[in-house]
Amino acid sequence: MQVRVITRREFIERSAAMAGGVLLAPLAARAAGKKTAVDLVPLGKTGLKPSRLGIGCGTTSGRVQEGLGQEGFNKLVRYAYDQGVRYIDIARSYRTHGMLKEAIKGLPREQLFIQTKMGGNPEKPLEDIDRYRKDYGVDYIDSLLVHCTITPDWDNADQRKRVMDAMQEAKDKKWIRAHGVSCHSLPALTRAAELDWVDVNLVRINPQGVLVDTPQSRSWNAESSAAHVPPVVEQIKRMREKGHGIIGMKIMGEGRFKDPEDREKSIRFAMQPGLLDCVTIGFKSPAEIDEAIKRMNSALAEQA
Repeated sequence: MQVRVITRREFIERSAAMAGGVLLAPLAARAAGKKTAVDLVPLGKTGLKPSRLGIGCGTTSGRVQEGLGQEGFNKLVRYAYDQGVRYIDIARSYRTHGMLKEAIKGLPREQLFIQTKMGGNPEKPLEDIDRYRKDYGVDYIDSLLVHCTITPDWDNADQRKRVMDAMQEAKDKKWIRAHGVSCHSLPALTRAAELDWVDVNLVRINPQGVLVDTPQSRSWNAESSAAHVPPVVEQIKRMREKGHGIIGMKIMGEGRFKDPEDREKSIRFAMQPGLLDCVTIGFKSPAEIDEAIKRMNSALAEQA
């Protein structure tokens, strides 16, 4: 896939347009028939439709969002919802796991797409899945992922097979609607692309190569490099061919992209046609949500 990197002049001109309020607001853009950050989009062949932009609740394992306090977290989630963001990304290992129930209380369940994750190899994973529903105060979870796989054989009997079987049973019981995996190494990602069991892939991706999957079987790559990106894109192509749902994470390098030009570059990369179904970004303020929506809308408008 070829990605056009904008010039600094173009970046400055677009930033000025955003500051001047030239970009359409999400609802106005949708009314005008334009693609927007808050469109409900097909997630592979799952039949599910999350919003194109999701709010991540796990920046540095959720410390960032937990630091807002329960009231602040509630306001952040509600603000995202009011802007049209319907996808919430969380996990049992995030510090915000126990905060979500209150944050979404009273919101229409059918309008939310909740994705969570199960780490490790618990003794009774089906019971844990049932507990997750209670923890969030919901009857079902839209997407449940095997969390943070790093080995090339993560699906075997000694690792996550018991969890995968429990997820399938939970899907049969309609406790969850889809299952999949989040990967933290290229070998794990390569295996995920091969598996028919995988409905949804959560993939680390940004054009700078910050925290993206590498050939080493480890959770966090020590060196960031754009050279790491093409092998990840190649696996995304294989996932697409199998009809997997594909969600991008680490779009902002887990908060490392302090330069607006880096954020613009990453958003434009993520929004290129045919790459990702949707993305999750860990926000800590309404201003960050607004910025992401505007940048996504701008990138999508150029595809018209």
